[in-house]
Amino acid sequence: MPVLQQVPDARGHFGPYGGMFVPETLMSALDDLTAEYERAKTDPAFQSELDELLRNFAGRPTPLYLAERLSENLGGAKIYLKREDLLHTGAHKINNALGQILLARRMGKTRIIAETGAGQHGVATATVAARFGCECVIYMGAVDMERQALNVARMRFLGAKVVAVTAGQATLKEAINEAMR
Repeated sequence: MPVLQQVPDARGHFGPYGGMFVPETLMSALDDLTAEYERAKTDPAFQSELDELLRNFAGRPTPLYLAERLSENLGGAKIYLKREDLLHTGAHKINNALGQILLARRMGKTRIIAETGAGQHGVATATVAARFGCECVIYMGAVDMERQALNVARMRFLGAKVVAVTAGQATLKEAINEAMR
């Protein structure tokens, strides 16, 4: 069996079986975003700004750490940990959020909407929205909000409006649906 390609083709398919499910009402916005991404990824100014933000705002590159005791306990193979927890906001989510906010800005967008479960994506989104002066609305299941109260407080501290989603199980799945609406 052939290896699937790592990027989608022009129709959004990964190999013969891959595809996408997107509500029809979002297709126009997704097409606009795709077109802007295609322009941005070959724009040296965009790449330069993203690189600068990843380095000086997010804290990349993060170090590799030799976990000596773990290596010893697991038989002696040298085990290294990539310290993404050292990034601004404490997780890798900031990487994607920076790229997305730069695309949104190129498209003239001033309001950023996202969903989150445990809160890390929401914190990263709220952080970049605050950095670029954008309105930010984060949808989060009410159950998740209770479990992740500290991250909810961080998002609000950064200026985001955090919307509690109470439908269904009141967790990430419902938050995604509400954000799509």
